[in-house]
Amino acid sequence: MTEDILIAPSILAADFARLGEEIAAIDSAGADWIHCDVMDGHFVPNISFGADVIKAIRPLTKKVFDVHLMIAPTDPYLEAFAKAGADFITVHAEAGPHLDRSLQAIRSLGRKAGVSLCPSTPEAAIEYVLDRIDLVLLMTVNPGFGGQSFIGSQIEKIKRIRTMIGERPIRLEVDGGITRDNAAAVAAAGADTLVAGSAVFRGNSAADYAANIAAIRIAAEAGRVPAGRMRVSDGGRIR
Repeated sequence: MTEDILIAPSILAADFARLGEEIAAIDSAGADWIHCDVMDGHFVPNISFGADVIKAIRPLTKKVFDVHLMIAPTDPYLEAFAKAGADFITVHAEAGPHLDRSLQAIRSLGRKAGVSLCPSTPEAAIEYVLDRIDLVLLMTVNPGFGGQSFIGSQIEKIKRIRTMIGERPIRLEVDGGITRDNAAAVAAAGADTLVAGSAVFRGNSAADYAANIAAIRIAAEAGRVPAGRMRVSDGGRIR
């Protein structure tokens, strides 16, 4: 496995009253990607924000916008999120009957396509779309709320998905309860992109956020490579 570890702070945990300032803070703090959790109150039991908010914050950073759609249906809204500035658009395998069609639609909009799996969804759900995706996003909590605890059973699932991916140029992202304490185990299992919300937005300054991001990154790198052979992140390059 050669992909660098990327850290993608979830703005769901940001102070929405100062969202622009929070985006600038995590940008300067070393975030590789900006993770945008879109919730509709239907597919998941919470409502967050939509394409207009993403469009409003897009000019504030050049970092990759990693947009995770926890909505159903997804297809009618894909174009809006593409136009708003999403770089990756990730849909849930559970959100509709025609996953292959949704992924084709994302790529036709010129965006990178991802599939997310809830904790109870078997990895077999993505077996026949692996050649249409750029990212697998494994939920390690039940989607809908921030601040939940990591579900330990997902470690084995990460390993199985990494095996399924093989040599394909697909990032394996994990989202849910990621902290400096479990980042090593997650990376050792095969994840290369870590979403963290509460664990990043702890404190009240860019310096605090930078320390939090660095701690997660160091733990993850330590978990995946032998001691003495840690590598430096590439700053969020899209593979």
